[in-house]
This record gives sequence, C-alpha cells and structure tokens, in this order.
Amino acid sequence: MENLPDRPHPHAHLRASDIDRDQVVDVLREALMSGRLTQDEHAERLEQTLEAKTLGELEPITRDLVVPGQPTPVAQSAAAASTSLVPIEEPADPEQSFDTMVAIFGGGERKGRWRVKRRTNAFAVFGGHDLDMTNAVFEGREVTIWAFAVFGGIDITVPEGVTVRNEGVGIFGGFGARGSDDPDPNAPVVVVKGLALFGGVGGQSSVKRHGKKLKGKGHHELH
Repeated sequence: MENLPDRPHPHAHLRASDIDRDQVVDVLREALMSGRLTQDEHAERLEQTLEAKTLGELEPITRDLVVPGQPTPVAQSAAAASTSLVPIEEPADPEQSFDTMVAIFGGGERKGRWRVKRRTNAFAVFGGHDLDMTNAVFEGREVTIWAFAVFGGIDITVPEGVTVRNEGVGIFGGFGARGSDDPDPNAPVVVVKGLALFGGVGGQSSVKRHGKKLKGKGHHELH
C-alpha cells in the first residue's frame, strides 16, 4: 500500500471501536469486488484495519477508495459521535472497560455522572440494584449489562433516544428491558443479558420512569 499524504483529522486521537473497523472492512470488501484493490492489497489493508487502535490509523486505509463527495467511514463515525446527545467517550484501554456490582441482602445504586463500562456485571441476591444512566457517560457505542437477579431485582434506566436490546431469560421471574420508542441512531445501544430467577430485571427510558426504586427487598416492579 503506497504512502498517502498525512491529513490531520480532528478526531484522529479517538480510540477506534469494532463498529469503526467494520465500516472500513465493508469499504475494503466493495473495493475488492469492484477491482479497485487486488487480493494482496485487500489482505494488507485488512490486516492494518484489524490492528488499528485509533480513528487516525483507520482513516488512511480507505482514503483513496472513497467516492468524491461521500464521507469516509471515519468521518461518518466521528459525525455520529458528535451529533449524539448522549456522551460517548472511548476508553484508553477497551479491555479494561468493565465493572462488577454485587448486592446480597442489600441494595446498590449508580446515578449521576458515572461512567458506563463496555461490560457491567450486576448480581442481586435477595437485594437490588438501581442503574440510572440518565446523566452517565458511555465508554462505547454498545455496552453490555450482564444482570443476574435471584430473589432480587435490577432496574436499568437509559437516556432518551438510547436503544435497549433484551437478551435475558426469566425463570419464575421477569426479564424485560425496553428503551426509547424513538431511538437515536447515533446514541449508544445497551444490551441486557443474564438471568432472573424468582426475581426481576427491568429496563426503561428515563422519560418513562415511574414508581418506586428498588429498596433491596427482593422484589421488582417491571415497567
């Protein structure tokens, strides 16, 4: 791959996410299929894409492949991050972006300006957790909450516009997570996984939140 002239990008210092790399991979695939890249060039650039740490390292890979007048994948990613009303700040080391919360015969709460890690493990046994992300900062465009409620409850509140994907299981309990009715395509996605056993896991948008918060009494109201 020939060296292209460096063009400073205002978002070059930001950490690249898996979504950013996937967008570049799609451009490379189309370039290979259309004959603009040889097999060797495609393989070389694909390797560079998978090894890229920042948006600045991704940008040159497709600079000579984008049709004039169309934004590059990096520009699209940066625009999405800048137009979202929900703050997203990529961590310096994504592998260290995880958190664990445990509530046994008690309760735990996160609210205000806290950082939602890429992965959060929440365990509630005869107790409860209240995760209010309304004013939180997200460390990724997609974050995963592993929620395990046994005779307890876990309540998740997301900002308006955030999409919630419910991938959990309820056994003699309830597992229901729902985000905004009008999701913002530039806002983060919260994936809720795990198990509710004789307990409950619920998620809702901040504009719909109502009722009492968990008090660690081993039950949960699903909204």
